[in-house]
Amino acid sequence: MSNHTSDLFVDVRGRMILMVAVLTILWGTTAAWSQQAKPPLQAAPSQQAAPPAPEPAPPASNPGLVEEIGKLLKDSASGLSSALPSPGKALDGLNSSAKDATDSLKRIAPLSGQSMASGRTLCPAAANGAPDCKRAADQLCKEKGYAEGKSVDIESTQKCSAKAYFSGQGACRTENFVTKAVCQ
Repeated sequence: MSNHTSDLFVDVRGRMILMVAVLTILWGTTAAWSQQAKPPLQAAPSQQAAPPAPEPAPPASNPGLVEEIGKLLKDSASGLSSALPSPGKALDGLNSSAKDATDSLKRIAPLSGQSMASGRTLCPAAANGAPDCKRAADQLCKEKGYAEGKSVDIESTQKCSAKAYFSGQGACRTENFVTKAVCQ
């Protein structure tokens, strides 16, 4: 008897599954039929035809977190790149400014009876221990055949003994050199 009862239960269960599947298919089919476009109604000859309804707007997209972060980074990068000049353009601007300043200095110096001298002359120590770059500028100009000069460009370097450099102990001194001077 128990065997027959279990067969009956399987049979009923199978019929229920089959019935649910058939109902699901029928319900899906009727839903599809109801969504199909219905033919427009004809207006009576005495009535004017109504203007066609505007097409519905497409549904708004709902992007995820990754898409939103991507948009934010893209917008930030485009705003930053549009506000800043490229490195090449920035260097070109600096180079042209430096060249213009040098050309201006070269134009001014000859007009006043002065000229530029280039070289490398050590600034000797003054009585108070500070570098005396006026004497170095005068010496640079005298080497070029002029009477005196004023320093325009000075270079500073550190000078250490090998023992002080490798041990990290000992005193290093700063040396200053005049590399350009305006001479008279």
